[in-house]
Amino acid sequence: MPATSAPCESSAAVAVRRYDIDALRVLAFALLILYHVGMFYVPDWGWHVKSGHAFEWLKWPMTIVNPWRMPLLFLISGVAVHFLLRRVGAAGFARARTRRLLVPLLFGMAVVVPPQAYFQALANGAFEGGYLQFLAAYFTFQPWPPGAFDGSHVGITWNHLWYLPYLLVYSLLLAALLPVMRSRPGQAFIGRFRDLRGLRLWLLPVLPLVLATWALAARFPTTHDLLHDWHTHVQYGAMFLFGYWIGSDAGLWAELRDRRWWLLGAAVCTCIAFQWLRVAAVPEPSFARAMYDVADRLNGWTWLLLVLGWGHHLLNRPFRWLPYASESVYPWYVLHQTVTVVAGAWLAALGLGPWLEPLLVLAATALGCVLVTDLVIRRVDWLRPLFGMKRRARRQYAMATAGSRVATE
Repeated sequence: MPATSAPCESSAAVAVRRYDIDALRVLAFALLILYHVGMFYVPDWGWHVKSGHAFEWLKWPMTIVNPWRMPLLFLISGVAVHFLLRRVGAAGFARARTRRLLVPLLFGMAVVVPPQAYFQALANGAFEGGYLQFLAAYFTFQPWPPGAFDGSHVGITWNHLWYLPYLLVYSLLLAALLPVMRSRPGQAFIGRFRDLRGLRLWLLPVLPLVLATWALAARFPTTHDLLHDWHTHVQYGAMFLFGYWIGSDAGLWAELRDRRWWLLGAAVCTCIAFQWLRVAAVPEPSFARAMYDVADRLNGWTWLLLVLGWGHHLLNRPFRWLPYASESVYPWYVLHQTVTVVAGAWLAALGLGPWLEPLLVLAATALGCVLVTDLVIRRVDWLRPLFGMKRRARRQYAMATAGSRVATE
């Protein structure tokens, strides 16, 4: 990536609200929702419940987005935290993040997620009773037979809500490390990262990610078990930290925007290499496997830079739909997978065919999230914090003061 000679944005420019970060957050969660609908139909990939219809071609678009869809969410979260910490202290930030993330997590595990476990237990033949009977057993918090549902070995699950405890832990660790990061050596190190340009920005951040994969991936495969998911923590924690570091660095954002076409070509090339090695590589340690790991991490990082660059170029403007979507995306995230699983299980039993059923599952997921959010959650003040929305009085104040700052979620 050649060095850029484009002028950097002024400090005033980065002080205004970063609409591109808001928009990328909404679009990243929309992609996550679409991906989970696809999981109901992709063959050979384990998921909570599966349709009788399978589409082999789905593997290709899903493997294209897999290396960067979740890293993008953590990186965007880190960028948002950067702006939030400019306005509040570490203690206030820790309290706010705990309330904002832990309350929806606990409520989701108690109310929203159990239907997923119920339908998975039915599909796996681990349970045969009604839903109320299942809940009575579920809330004994006792281990279930192996394979009953995801998390059955501990008796309760957070399923797709695993993103919330991971983000909470990374946020609290960041708050604890702020004195180190704000020290002179810490600022010098962060400054060196922010000064990366050209090929150094493209290649150097990938090296620690590759080394972590070589050292940890075989011993700690991804499980979404918070206490033992060390390879995943390194990968997603690094993205969160990178996002926090780049926050309002005008020069780096200008570099990404100005090199967006170069990044598009690089992303196509790395994706082709990754897909070829994905088919050719063997699971055991070997040179081919090592090259696959390199291609995987480089491909994911390239696509992240591509999305950030094009997002900064195209999305940094006040779209009319953005305030509504920014507020609604948290409850959509909490609700979506349960709606998909329940709708998918019911519709699959109707024998609707390989085209009508997926369309109805997708429509039910989108419509269910929108209707429950707009007709119930948004209107009931005490429900709003349970789904990550601010109470209406706080929301009105936030809207009155939001014109000059970035979204904080």
